[in-house]
Amino acid sequence: MSVRAKKHLGQHFLNDLNVAQKIIESLSWQGYEQVLEIGPGMGVLTQFLIEKNQNIQVVEIDEESVQFLNKKYNLTQERLKIYSEDFLKMNLSANFNAPLAILGNFPYNISSQILFKILENKNIVPEMVGMFQKEVAERVVATHGSKTYGILSVLVQAYYDVEYLFTVDEHVFSPPPKVKSAVIRLTRNDTRFEILNEKYFFTLVKTAFNQRRKTLRNALKGLNYSVDFKINEVLNLRAEQLSVADFIDLSNVLASSDS
Repeated sequence: MSVRAKKHLGQHFLNDLNVAQKIIESLSWQGYEQVLEIGPGMGVLTQFLIEKNQNIQVVEIDEESVQFLNKKYNLTQERLKIYSEDFLKMNLSANFNAPLAILGNFPYNISSQILFKILENKNIVPEMVGMFQKEVAERVVATHGSKTYGILSVLVQAYYDVEYLFTVDEHVFSPPPKVKSAVIRLTRNDTRFEILNEKYFFTLVKTAFNQRRKTLRNALKGLNYSVDFKINEVLNLRAEQLSVADFIDLSNVLASSDS
């Protein structure tokens, strides 16, 4: 598999086996019997995955990689299934009828889209361990009051407990990226928050952060709601000042007043 073939996908191949094994061991291996690896490339992570007593599946968009993986693994490993398609277009609920974990060294240029895809399928994805550009990983785990706190932070943390596991240096990749990477873990939390209207919640968060320098009162003018006196003080704050719980409370109040 040539490096050139994957450059257009934003992929940097991990070539440090110790880091690869550390990523695999970051999975809890609890609450699911299936693992889906996204973008396995030449199978650096896959070789450790298939050693586990689990139903391992991988999805790869690059045809050259698929041919390589089929030749190396699929002919001898009954527990490995290879999907030759785009993960972002994959119908997870149709392909998987039981909970699955998601794992991968994710292409930088679609890593945020992968997270949104996981959110869309949160009811069947109890866990994710993934390598991201360090800047993206920091945004996912950021808390309110931080400059890196934003849409991804709030939406992911509303449904998952997030952990920053470790930083990965540039030299363990081929070709080396110009930035550091980081591995994070998401663990589904079904009982932490009650969101009355998910569509409204997503719209509220995105609208608030799209004009993050404005107070919520001004940033949310495009949304239709009847302002309740109990939330007047909250509307005087900016998006980055609200915790995840604050956003959910505000969403529930505004969605109720709008109904």
